[in-house]
Amino acid sequence: MEAQSSSNKSLAENGEVHSRSDANMLRVVKAGQNIVKDEIAKHFDIKSLPSSIKSIRIVDVGCFYGSTTVNAMHNVMDAIKSKYQSEGLENQVPEFEVFFNDLESNNFNALFKFLPPNRDYFAAALPASFFNPILPKQSFHVVHSSNSLNWLSEIPKELTDSSSPAWNKGKIHYTNAQKEVVEAYSAQYAKDLQRFLGARAHDVAVGGLMALLVPSVPEIHLSSETLSCSDFVIFGDCMTDMAKEGIIKEEQVDSFNLGFYFSCPKELKEIIERNGEFSIESMAKLDGLTSNTVPIEKRALILRGGLEGIFKRHFESDEVVDEIFDRYSKKVLSSTLHLRPETHKMAVVFILLKRKPLID
Repeated sequence: MEAQSSSNKSLAENGEVHSRSDANMLRVVKAGQNIVKDEIAKHFDIKSLPSSIKSIRIVDVGCFYGSTTVNAMHNVMDAIKSKYQSEGLENQVPEFEVFFNDLESNNFNALFKFLPPNRDYFAAALPASFFNPILPKQSFHVVHSSNSLNWLSEIPKELTDSSSPAWNKGKIHYTNAQKEVVEAYSAQYAKDLQRFLGARAHDVAVGGLMALLVPSVPEIHLSSETLSCSDFVIFGDCMTDMAKEGIIKEEQVDSFNLGFYFSCPKELKEIIERNGEFSIESMAKLDGLTSNTVPIEKRALILRGGLEGIFKRHFESDEVVDEIFDRYSKKVLSSTLHLRPETHKMAVVFILLKRKPLID
């Protein structure tokens, strides 16, 4: 689960964070696993592989630690095996090399404990930023990524610049903020996604596939109608109240912004087409799979797993972090959006990309 800025990446430095957050990712991967398997089996091109190929390389980029990540890779391998079987080549399936990629702070040792002892594939960790190439040219045949591309590599600098129209004073996210703030987030997201696609264009073989599950919203700038973004508003309100009471400084709130961005499908598609290195083979919205299935009284615990490290790094106080989550637990009980999950607009987009031929 990649995030480059120092405040964001702190959550990946604690294995407990991943174990608590894994339930959210599990819903995404489980809901998407059938379409991932079906579309990879449909579009994987055996004929494009060298006749002398010894192994097929697949990678999960920006991976979480836990059984969910391992199962996602098994799903990809099953799809490829299914393609070989459908073409009567079940006895010619090459060996598999499975790579797990995230920043160096990911708990790869914990992840590898979830690998089956009698596995029929080779596994390795690739500690590196997915915004850069992670293996030599044309190394991978299939890339998988889930719930990682909504993390920004850094917070736009103008959000904390009091002289900028995008100064996000009194807020910690673009939800319900002025349009200049939204535009700053959107521009950073587009820049990051272009970097990601450029890096994958380097290390994905021609004809190779990339299966992405990307948290999204139905229409651009409807963030206030998503549970996650509504949570960010509540957290921001808690911090503002604490600043008014002198528990924290106002400057601490004004200098803090969360590095999450949720694109709409149209926005995502336009960035990919602008990049030009991949063709879009399949794209579908998996609506409703992130509906609020967590009891509201337990939501603070789930969110703490994902946000505690970020808050602690910025405020540098366990007591302040405890107070933020205590206040959130009370405020969320009066949130109309959380009490009426049918209004939740969050979705996940599945998109399958194919690496285009190289241009001389």
